Amino acid sequence: MDNFHVYDTTLRDGAQQEGLNLTVADKLAIARHLDGLGVGFIEGGWPGANPKDTEFFRRAQQELQLQHAQLAAFGATRRAGVKAADDPLVAALRDSGAGVVTLVAKSHDRHVELALRTTLEENLAMVRDTVSHLRAEGQRVFLDAEHFFDGYRDNRAYALEVLSTAFEAGAEIAALCDTNGGMLPGWIQDVVNDVIESTGVRVGIHCHNDTGCAVANTLAAVDAGATHVQGTINGYGERTGNADLIAVVANLELKLGRDVLPAGLLREATRTAHAIAEVTNVPPASRQPYVGSSAFAHKAGLHASAIKVDPMLYQHMDPIEVGNDMRLLVSDMAGKASIELKGRELGYDLAEHPQTVARVTAKVKEMEARGYTFEAADASFELMLLEEVEGTRPSFFTVESWRVISESRAVGEETEATVKVHAGGQRYVVTGEGNGPVNALDSALRRAIARAFPAVAEFELTDYKVRLYDDGHGTDAKTRVLIETTDGDTSWVTVGVGENVIQASFEALVDGLTFGLWRHQK
Repeated sequence: MDNFHVYDTTLRDGAQQEGLNLTVADKLAIARHLDGLGVGFIEGGWPGANPKDTEFFRRAQQELQLQHAQLAAFGATRRAGVKAADDPLVAALRDSGAGVVTLVAKSHDRHVELALRTTLEENLAMVRDTVSHLRAEGQRVFLDAEHFFDGYRDNRAYALEVLSTAFEAGAEIAALCDTNGGMLPGWIQDVVNDVIESTGVRVGIHCHNDTGCAVANTLAAVDAGATHVQGTINGYGERTGNADLIAVVANLELKLGRDVLPAGLLREATRTAHAIAEVTNVPPASRQPYVGSSAFAHKAGLHASAIKVDPMLYQHMDPIEVGNDMRLLVSDMAGKASIELKGRELGYDLAEHPQTVARVTAKVKEMEARGYTFEAADASFELMLLEEVEGTRPSFFTVESWRVISESRAVGEETEATVKVHAGGQRYVVTGEGNGPVNALDSALRRAIARAFPAVAEFELTDYKVRLYDDGHGTDAKTRVLIETTDGDTSWVTVGVGENVIQASFEALVDGLTFGLWRHQK
């Protein structure tokens, strides 16, 4: 789709995010996910600048079979006083195997003189020589005009001359970079309008999010005539990040009616964002537009009442269009409509049982007042719902007693937990050890129940969160614990509240095992 470019720079600019470190294997995996989303270009990194990126391009030639995207190599113009054909970093771009090279060039006169330490005339020669050399070698060339907007303000004529020089030498795109991220949408629009009218170059846009406007700035540039957008998945990038490419693309397709991805692939957006988050080991932001887990989550009872009539009354779009889904949250703000809709989501038709809905609503409010939360703990809520709907709570075992002993020694610490459990008509007394009281309790409880219910061997605790419920009481405050458990196929979250973290944890552990066994039996 060469009339409009969707250009991803997650593997290069996004990788500059603090705490984000990608291996070559990580970059190859992310590239495959990006190709599945249908982006037009994947910027793989800077070959020649570091061994990892050089290795990525070497392996990409054999290991990547891209269906939609073209691989782009990022690099700089030749050094001052050296021919492009003789510059080793330009040679690395030439030999990368990438069909597209994106050259970063200084377009701010102060950067040319202070950072490059060369003349404005030599900088233009560096741009002209490098672009024409790579074009002669058969590669497509895009230009990233670094610090363009700041340079435009200081010396408009020179900033425009850099773009014209690159375009005349054979560059297809001049991407205007808000490198410091300080621009606002109206300013972006005015500058892009002027660039197109004054130079006739094909304009792209590359925005950083330091003002919180990266996505809005990108859309403003497109509105002014830019036909090439750059960004990163999940808004990864240095400082506050780059423009979130999925938000940009979703707004272009769903709000502005522009087809910028291959048909139907926007529905891969949520899966792609979360899959890449798994590779980067950076937890996805729950409130991320379009693809966040909370993007279509509804909590207030007033909202639920309206959604019961028509989901679109409180949603700006159908979440399925980006591969997401609507969620109903249960909390002390819930009304009867929230409970009825949440029940329907979990497979229980409560429309003809208003008394049950009223009891569950009252119980949720009462329990949340005592410190429980059911927004994330769907499993604990479903166990409560089962008790109200069917008159009994699923029960596979009963706990007679439990205790935990932690001993600190000169050579380390040792924690031991003992549980006495009745399961399958038998009484079990089991001791477990762990690297802390919760781990020891989990081990002992699981081992005891496994004798009657072997399915618990498949269960694994995957996440554990603790917070003080009543902050005003300090270390004497009530504790809330959320535990996520998985059986390898699905996961569920349970909540426990107690006077101390161990008591709260044990309650959440019991609920987690109970729910897992109930689901397994079901």
